[in-house]
Formats: sequence, C-alpha cells, structure tokens
Amino acid sequence: MITPIIQSFEKMLASGKDNTLLRFSLGSEYLKAGEPVNAVNHLRQAVVLDPKYSAAWKLLGRALVESGQPADALVAYREGIAVAEAKGDKQAAKEMTVYARRIEKSVHEDRDRSNEND
Repeated sequence: MITPIIQSFEKMLASGKDNTLLRFSLGSEYLKAGEPVNAVNHLRQAVVLDPKYSAAWKLLGRALVESGQPADALVAYREGIAVAEAKGDKQAAKEMTVYARRIEKSVHEDRDRSNEND
C-alpha cells in the first residue's frame, strides 16, 4: 500500500534528492506499509550510500527477515553489528546480536527437524 508519506518520499527521490536519510525513511515507511521487498531495495541503497549507518543495517536485517530472506538478514545483521561496535553504538549492536541469534537458532532447529525426517 502506497501511503501519502511514501508518495512524497518517492517524489523527492524521483526529483534527484537521493541520500541516505531519504532511502532509510523510504525503507522504514515501506516496512510499516507491509511491503518488505520494497523496503529492502531502499535500505540496501541506504547502506551503500553510508555503510556506517548502523540503524539502516538493523532495519535492512528486519526487512530481509520479513521478506523471507533469513540468510541475507543474518549477513546484514553481522555487518551491522561490526559497524555499530566500531562506532560505539552498543545498543544497536546488542539488538542486532539478539536478532542474529534468533535466526541462527531457527536455522539450527530447521536442520534438526530435517534430519529427523530423513
């Protein structure tokens, strides 16, 4: 669902005002609107524009999880953790570590279930 906020941000982007904050905001709004694939596209661009933006890494991980890409989410969270730790952003690093562990646990549980069924 395209909201008025998304429309406004997309117009800004179309007019050439591409920057990290705009991409982050678009990603955030697309997530709120239930469109994680669109969110991923904008959040990936946000971390290209500013690889040290830990909040963008965290939101990218979430968007990837919500779009059914847990392996890519784990990669994003690990990168985000490294970025956050380097910046001294302990809270973001801690949150992403928790999210990454959840994904790892889920992957291990899925493997265990698969092995039981063999």
